[in-house]
Amino acid sequence: MAATKTDVPASSDVNTSPFTYERLYSLDALRGFDMFWIIGGEEIFHTLAKVTGSPFWQALSTQFTHPDWNGFHVYDLIFPLFLFLAGVATPYSVGRELEKGATKGQLVLRVIKRAAILVLLGLLVNNSLKELKPYEEIRFASVLGRIGIAYMFANIIYLYANRKWQFAWFWVFIVGYWLLLKFTSAPGFNPGDLTMEGNFASYMDRLILPGKLYLKIHDPEGLFSTIPAISTGLLGILAGSLLKTGHQHKGRKAFILAVAGVIFLIIAQIWNLDFPINKNLWTSSFVMHVGGLSLLLLALFYYVIDVLGYKSWAFFFKVIGMNSILIYISSKFINWPYATNGFFGWLGQLVGDPWNIVVMAICFVMVKWALLYFLYRKKAFLKV
Repeated sequence: MAATKTDVPASSDVNTSPFTYERLYSLDALRGFDMFWIIGGEEIFHTLAKVTGSPFWQALSTQFTHPDWNGFHVYDLIFPLFLFLAGVATPYSVGRELEKGATKGQLVLRVIKRAAILVLLGLLVNNSLKELKPYEEIRFASVLGRIGIAYMFANIIYLYANRKWQFAWFWVFIVGYWLLLKFTSAPGFNPGDLTMEGNFASYMDRLILPGKLYLKIHDPEGLFSTIPAISTGLLGILAGSLLKTGHQHKGRKAFILAVAGVIFLIIAQIWNLDFPINKNLWTSSFVMHVGGLSLLLLALFYYVIDVLGYKSWAFFFKVIGMNSILIYISSKFINWPYATNGFFGWLGQLVGDPWNIVVMAICFVMVKWALLYFLYRKKAFLKV
């Protein structure tokens, strides 16, 4: 689809939030871009690597996997970027409700309710509904649960702290987390041990979290490592506040976000020397690294879409972004491989080996997108 300038008024954007607010087209588009890789986009690169054997495609395919422990791949950005964008939306949603006269108490109850719903949806995604599992076999920690909890605390801070103190809390969580893991450890290990078994965060999760952990002795969405994730949400809130209430020209706002992103990346690399970038532990250097990348992506999407006005190219992603939670949990009630084979199995047979797996990976994404487009046209959105 060719990029063209459009002058669609903000009021024409469909409101998918429990709050009424003017939406940023770039925010929905970037959220959809983020979710694209979760709903099957990454599999396209995996199949291309498998079919071609090309070092180029294999290198890209590796980027859409998670490192075993320390290090960073592009795939590690998807989760924190989503949390960051939830924060960006806060000044447009919760902030707008404050302007309309809602009390802080009312809004706190709303964000707590939303967090509880996300925790419950996380349980749904983690565990099968077909059978009742024993308590010790249930995994309580989840991606959606972390988003809900971090979103809740970040929003409460937004409601009761001014921008200066929001920025202060951002540093309190990640500096405090760094110092805690640096000077403590699991029993029997030296202080500052950051191995899976020896680090303090995983040890605390083994003590606190009910049920089972994803990796038995560690859970990448554990409760303790959610502490620095609050800073990821707060960073999104600070970015959203700049876009919504800053007095700078729109182009200058995008520039500020981009410069901040570069600074964050530099700090992350310096911090990485002492506290390695690690998604499993959501280390402070990881917060800075993914924060920097998130700021750069937001600056790019905001500048191209909301400043220059080029929107049509991003419609594909916006359709995904408007129903992101729904498509994330959809595999629990829709058999997507079965649906894809039902609609496009003939095409895979027509193409034949080995390229049929690439074609079917593309069709897999498009079947999901077709449902999302249908819901978009019907203005049917899952509100959490």
